[in-house]
Amino acid sequence: MEKARPLWSNSLQFVFACISYSVGLGNVWRFPYLCQLYGGGISSVVVSFFLSMYYNVINAWGFWYLFHSFQDPLPWSVCPLNGNRTGYDEECEKASSTQYFWYRKTLNISPSIQENGSVQWEPALCLILAWLMVYLCILRGTESTGKVVYFTASLPYCVLLIYLVRGLTLHGATNGLAYMFTPKMEQLANPRAWINAATQIFFSLGLGFGTLIAFASYNEPSNNCQKHAIIVSLLNSFTSIFASIVTFSIYGFKATLNYEDCLNKVILLLTNSFDLEDGFLTVSNLEQVKDYLESTYPSKYSKVFPQIENCSLESELNTAVQGTGLAFIVYSEAIKNMEVSQLWSVLYFFMLLMLGMGSMLGNTAAILTPLTDSKLISRHLPKEAISGLVCLSSCAIGMVFTTEAGNYWFDIFNDYAATLSLLLIVLVETVAVCYLYGLRRFESDLASMTGRTLNWYWKAMWAGVSPLLIISLFVFYLSDYILTGTLQYQAWDASQGQLVSKNYPTHARAVIGLLVASSIMWIPLMALGTFIMRCLRRGETAPVA
Repeated sequence: MEKARPLWSNSLQFVFACISYSVGLGNVWRFPYLCQLYGGGISSVVVSFFLSMYYNVINAWGFWYLFHSFQDPLPWSVCPLNGNRTGYDEECEKASSTQYFWYRKTLNISPSIQENGSVQWEPALCLILAWLMVYLCILRGTESTGKVVYFTASLPYCVLLIYLVRGLTLHGATNGLAYMFTPKMEQLANPRAWINAATQIFFSLGLGFGTLIAFASYNEPSNNCQKHAIIVSLLNSFTSIFASIVTFSIYGFKATLNYEDCLNKVILLLTNSFDLEDGFLTVSNLEQVKDYLESTYPSKYSKVFPQIENCSLESELNTAVQGTGLAFIVYSEAIKNMEVSQLWSVLYFFMLLMLGMGSMLGNTAAILTPLTDSKLISRHLPKEAISGLVCLSSCAIGMVFTTEAGNYWFDIFNDYAATLSLLLIVLVETVAVCYLYGLRRFESDLASMTGRTLNWYWKAMWAGVSPLLIISLFVFYLSDYILTGTLQYQAWDASQGQLVSKNYPTHARAVIGLLVASSIMWIPLMALGTFIMRCLRRGETAPVA
């Protein structure tokens, strides 16, 4: 067995990390009690495979933006001219240059998920390049992957530190930080907020995917998993806060610029409409002058009033987005307004690629470990061939996300392929270890490995608090679904230059159901199969009268 020791191999929550140490093997075939009886390991591999199919598309988009970052000016900083070259493109003017570059030049997005369109060859080539890089990194197995992860995990910290210094010196950065650290208590009653929080921590720590169990299986049984689990959990939380400070400082810069640009448009409109002296109307006296003009020239002001924008810094900050919108629209919008924007763009998208590649390496390890450990498969195929087949099949399926409707399918996989499934997988694993395998037996295994007994905190968390929290998240998830009603998605309307809500068609809802069912069905199927096999064995061994 390879003796790779990735630095982050213990960052799975203590209970799941220790499962792999107890048996010293991988996430599916190496813990037969969980796999054969409850199918949790197989479900983890299926979820990891779904994740690999769509997640590498983010790296493809990262390559696309990185290649365009060397242009001067940046292609998303200005709107292109229309066909007659008499003005700017109408769609771009209604949206913004960054949104236009994302939705039209990068995605060439269709009006709805029902219009699939053709494969876009440029994103498709970037996706092939992304999978080629993943394959080269995992070619020699976990040993080479662990070495690459040192680089992909440490470099983003350096770039984030540079961006932190730059972000804190930007105009309006304090507005973003104040928005970040101001609690909104009403969000605690929103089920979606809790679901998003749980999904984020599951993804950032890798819970339920089997990734970290696969890596941790190559450590020695005597490894101090308790200490490493605590350290990595704290490091993960610190990294999240650190990255959030960078993000919100840049977001505050963007929101402040938009707010001030809105005010300047109002000032210009009022100055021209009422023949005011240049420089008389400023941001500081805008509200007073508006009140004066409204009371002095009511009829004239009423004609101008519909053209006056309602400028609000709070509303600009409240338009925060997440996911691909944050990565490729908000950051691009901020970068284009920075000095030496090409440098900051290259740094940002290179960092994004390193983060994406690090995630992909860990995710593919969760798939490859059980496959390469299986004697049935490894007997006929070498590791290089198994890795190649996994990458090739994932790349081929991933071409769906490079079609004109690909971003809509990406959102489906991102929202439903690994949310409800992860909750159920982690819940089943926790219950199986604590109540079926036995908490005392598990505690004895840990004591024999680490030489120390568990305190009450760990046992209370595993046996009580964690299952109750996960069940509560299930309730939140179902209540959110009931309150939402028909499943909807955000479609790009080129005529309006903005996103509009549309209902998912029947075939899309069927795919959502299949995604969820295909990952969690292994748990009851394996349990049922094991029960039937045990009944048959008992019947064969029963004494004949």
